[in-house]
This record gives sequence, C-alpha cells and structure tokens, in this order.
Amino acid sequence: MSNLEASPQELSCDSRPDRVVHVLEAREVPLGGPRAMTVRRTLPQRARSLIGAWCFVDHYGPDDVAAGVGMRVPGHPHTGLQTVSWLFNGEIEHRDTNGTHAVVRPGELNVMTAGTGIAHSEFSTPDTSVLHGVQLWIALPAEHRFTDPAFHHYVPPTVVHDGVRAAVFLGSLFGQTSPVEMFSPLVGAEIIVPAGSTARLDVDITFEHGVLVDTGAVTVSGVAATPGQLIYHEPGVETITVHASTDVEARVLILGGEPLNERIIMWWNLIGRSHEEIVQFRTEWEQARRDNAPATHYGAFPAEWESTLPAPELPNTRLQPRE
Repeated sequence: MSNLEASPQELSCDSRPDRVVHVLEAREVPLGGPRAMTVRRTLPQRARSLIGAWCFVDHYGPDDVAAGVGMRVPGHPHTGLQTVSWLFNGEIEHRDTNGTHAVVRPGELNVMTAGTGIAHSEFSTPDTSVLHGVQLWIALPAEHRFTDPAFHHYVPPTVVHDGVRAAVFLGSLFGQTSPVEMFSPLVGAEIIVPAGSTARLDVDITFEHGVLVDTGAVTVSGVAATPGQLIYHEPGVETITVHASTDVEARVLILGGEPLNERIIMWWNLIGRSHEEIVQFRTEWEQARRDNAPATHYGAFPAEWESTLPAPELPNTRLQPRE
C-alpha cells in the first residue's frame, strides 16, 4: 500500500517510550480521490513513530467495495523497508518490479522486502465485495537496509490456546514460530478472543508491543479499547492480557519487537537516513517513471501497469529530524 497523502509529513522516527501502556488513536487517510477507500492510520504519529521496527500501521474496512473503486493503488516505490499484507476479508492483486505476481488472501501472509528499492501495485480483485485488513511496514535496520528485494508468502496455522485462536505470521508466540526471516527481532499475530474470555499473552520482555483492535470492545492490560485503536506497551512487560466484552468475540493484532534504536527519515513511501538520500530516492523514481524503469534499481515495470504514482513535491526546507 502507498502513502497517498499529497503533502506527506517527513518523520524522523525513534523508539523512545512514553509510559507503560497508552492508547494511540488513528487518523483517517483517504487512498486517492473522493470515492477512494479510507484507512485508519495509527503509525507513524507524533506521539510514537515506531514499535520495534514496525513503522507504519494502516487498518481498513470492512468496506463494501462491490459498487465502489475498492483498493486501486498503481505502481509506486519503496526503499529501506518491508511491507506486510494481512487480510480478514477480500483479495488484493499484487505485482512488483521484482517479477512477483501474487494474490493476497485472508489468513495468508505476504511480505515484500524493498531493500535497495522496489515498486509494486495493489488492486482489490473484481470478485471482492468486502475488503478488510491491514497494511504494515517494517523499517530495515541500517546493516540490512540495502538488501536485495524479495517476496515471501506464508500461510500460518491457526492454533487454539485456552479457547483463544491465534495465527502467528511473524516471530514466535503460543509455541508457534513463523519461518519467514526478518531482519530484526519481531512478532506479529492475529488473536481471536471469545466473548467474555481473556487471552493471556506471554511476550518477550525485551520487546515493545502494540495491540491493534480490529473488532469488538476489549480491555487490554487494564485499558479499555475499541476498534481502530492501538494499545502501546513499553519493554519490560512479561504478559499482555486481552479481555473481550461479554456480547461479542474480539479480534486483535499483536505487533512487537526489540526497540530499533535508530533514527530514520520516512517520507512518502521511502525510508532513508538523510535528506540527501530521500532526494536521491525520489529523483530516481521520477527518472524511472519517465524511462519506464529500464536498468534502474527499482526494476522493470510490469507490462500490465497502465500508470504509476508520481512522487509528491518535497517541502521547501530540508528534511530534518523531529524530536
């Protein structure tokens, strides 16, 4: 998924916690024109930019897209990150400049590693009537940020633990470990808690965690939360509890990782370490669009692409770290 804001904020991101547990509210961001679908974005924001290496959380749906445009995101670039696609309903067709053509389906993980640079497109399929899911980004640490582009697909098993259903798509939880290789210690899982029940998650004490509420009213580690909110836990927590209200089951995502302890600049769909890098990445993307990407580090554009997204204009001032 692309950040389609016309004037994207430049964010210098670090992982300094504020307090043990607190609520991060989402802001609504339209993906395109007036009829485009809207996502709820909880990362990045001024209160917190990173949870481990997780640097971007878009939550959308359930949206009735049968009569609308659904998700229509033409080719756009990424650098220095990994995209993580996870759906609850619907299907999304993915194409990228590394030659991958895949369909994202509910309960199936798709991870695209941008590394040195890649471009991809995302379109909900014609058969999709309801679209519901998340798009997540992971910042690559400095030593791996120029790794080769790649794509990984994984279907995690659903396990039941004390009545709680879980699908662990990254890292380890509930005795399950994802085989998908990451570049920093992380965890990502979908948790479904029956109505009136409590999930107890024994988590890595060195990680910071976020619990994204998808459906149901829940209490997360004593904090009441509703769909769209992200509940942050700083490192040092051994157990996270998620209690579902008595009337309906709850679904949450748990996202966690070791604090990245690096400052990154994230502008539009690009991650770099300096103003000059972002300018370079943007210039190379516009050059690729003009030349249809022959022999650029973004790769060759798929023949099926009818259009690509232009990069927004850079601000008039240098991109500077924000405290």
